[in-house]
Amino acid sequence: MQKVTGEIRPSNIPEALARLAANPRVLVRRGGAPRPGGKCVVYWMQRALRAVDNPALDVAIEAGNTLGLPVIIFFGVIPNYPNANLRHYHFLQQGLRDAAEDAAARGLGFVVRCAPDNNLEAFLEEVQAALLVGDENPCREPERWRSVLAKRLKIPYWTVDADVVVPSRVFNRSFVLLHHFRPHLQRELPRFLVAPSKIESLHAFKPRKKPASFDLAQDITAGFTKLDRSVQPVDTFTGGTHAAMARLRSFVRHDLARYDETRNRPETAGTSRLSPYLHFGNIGPLTIALAVEQAKAPSEIKAKFMEQLIGWRELAVLFVRHEPHYDSWECAASWARNSLLEHAGDPRPYRYSFDQLERGETHDELWNAAQRQMVRDGWMHNYLRMYWGKKILEWAPDPATAFDWAVILNDRYELDGRDPNGYAGIAWAIVGKLDRPWFNRPVFGLVRTMTANSFARKFDAAAYIRQHSPAD
Repeated sequence: MQKVTGEIRPSNIPEALARLAANPRVLVRRGGAPRPGGKCVVYWMQRALRAVDNPALDVAIEAGNTLGLPVIIFFGVIPNYPNANLRHYHFLQQGLRDAAEDAAARGLGFVVRCAPDNNLEAFLEEVQAALLVGDENPCREPERWRSVLAKRLKIPYWTVDADVVVPSRVFNRSFVLLHHFRPHLQRELPRFLVAPSKIESLHAFKPRKKPASFDLAQDITAGFTKLDRSVQPVDTFTGGTHAAMARLRSFVRHDLARYDETRNRPETAGTSRLSPYLHFGNIGPLTIALAVEQAKAPSEIKAKFMEQLIGWRELAVLFVRHEPHYDSWECAASWARNSLLEHAGDPRPYRYSFDQLERGETHDELWNAAQRQMVRDGWMHNYLRMYWGKKILEWAPDPATAFDWAVILNDRYELDGRDPNGYAGIAWAIVGKLDRPWFNRPVFGLVRTMTANSFARKFDAAAYIRQHSPAD
């Protein structure tokens, strides 16, 4: 017996497969030998919704090549995905169409199933899968699904950390501040910030009878009786890898060189606006990082962008992976918790209900404009997100309620909601997570404050408010 990635490997597993399982991106959730006489390797696509530049899919293809088997991508549409609404499913379906097209170009099978035919275990038996490969996802509910599945399967099951540059288990801990994390990240980056090898399937998927698959020209939400359809799709973003790559090319060619000047100016289009595509896995951070590295732009500007893309984003993933209460007030830093509780009774000059906040009906026109951008466009400029969260803390009845309201609004309207980045950002703004104590202030205590006057002086706030004025 031989130990690989925390699991026991029987000696009858091919050595090439054992080496693949030892990849630091791979977690062997259920070990053992592949199914004797298996007909394919199945890649369960969920978080990394792309058929190109996808480390998890590449692992599945390499495993298939080792076993002499084709690869089938399986996507099961979940009608009650936590906190998802019509806006999210619409963007998801656009991404599925791109993934299906790109999978076909690589000779891979691609099967989409909707309820009641979306059971993964039944599909594995239907196609006689030898091995299952899937994505990692640090959020609570998806991680629970993976843990339960691993106990029930009868074939090996591996997951791959496909949506970070440096696999999270390399660090195996969270960090209090970015500058604590930075040296550890810099030490590991040279090993992982490299162009991936081009992995092609040696065994094209050509079955006598193709498995049934949902027609992606039809609406994947048809028949969803409990889906929130009040949050409508947006025309500001089109889902999918093809749109993501077009957005990346445009950013690198036209905006990257001015990134340091424009990134904190919400009235301009100076940021990458790739976060929805990263959340849905339409594009991976390694693809973005390599494109930025190769771009013609000053190195110090590229470094600042990389700190956002890799430093802050992967710090957020570690926060969610290691903090069980990442989406509630319970995750507060101890100094922030004590300080906020001391100031819980402080007078609040303005108080608003959740409904007033959701409608953007406050005295603060800058905050209202940010809320309207999120509701209408499915995205809010990152610089405004900090201010947005701080003001909810100031106006809500208490810090715990403020945190809950911010999570609900973020997850409901943002295309990149329900994501480690969003939870870490809210925790930073409201309960001092990933930050340090500041000066003692009313309501906020030692948590960093942001005032409307000082914040609005840093960019053309009037122009931003005009861009996101109330609807007629």
